[in-house]
Amino acid sequence: MFWTDAALFFPILLEGLRLTVIVTFASLLLSTALGLVWALMRVSGIRALAFFAQCAVNVIRGIPIIVQLFYIYFVLPELGITFTAMQAAIIGLGIAYSAYQSENFRAGIEAIDHGQIEAAQSLGMGWMMMMRRVIIPQAVKIVLPPYGNTMIMMLKDSSQASTITVAELAMKGQMLASSTFKNSTVFTLVALLYLVMSVPLILFVGWLERRAKKS
Repeated sequence: MFWTDAALFFPILLEGLRLTVIVTFASLLLSTALGLVWALMRVSGIRALAFFAQCAVNVIRGIPIIVQLFYIYFVLPELGITFTAMQAAIIGLGIAYSAYQSENFRAGIEAIDHGQIEAAQSLGMGWMMMMRRVIIPQAVKIVLPPYGNTMIMMLKDSSQASTITVAELAMKGQMLASSTFKNSTVFTLVALLYLVMSVPLILFVGWLERRAKKS
């Protein structure tokens, strides 16, 4: 019975899985770019920029992701700024996770030996060139393991997009369960699909951590 139902439900859940993957990786790109901006502002040495970035990160971290999604999808249209549910989900998750990415990047940058900064400055490198050629390439090795963990968390938190009507995997599961009353079958399949996506990422993060320790 389980396998018969699973064969019927699987194609429907796969459509939700596709949207989950899109939301996750689009949000990951946005959070990475924005998080790097926050981190560079924090370590720039310019007080006004560092203070602004710190305030922004603290505000973002202090508001639950679901509230940020609601604000973007339901409140901004009242101000004349309208997004589709998918766009709102990507922007909301991207902004929310940029705060955590920022802390990862800042920790990686500040872990680089100060002597290398002095050496780069003695060669006449400006701040941006030093960051691009000396600091960030080395910080990447330090940042990769926590970055991988953030990617796994984002994959799971993509389910919150269902609260603003994005029909990703979790919402597809809810819709199927409510229409068929096959709760155990549907949510077992949903859990298995999340595992299928998460386990390779978990193994990848473990590999990154082992490489980081060796280097």
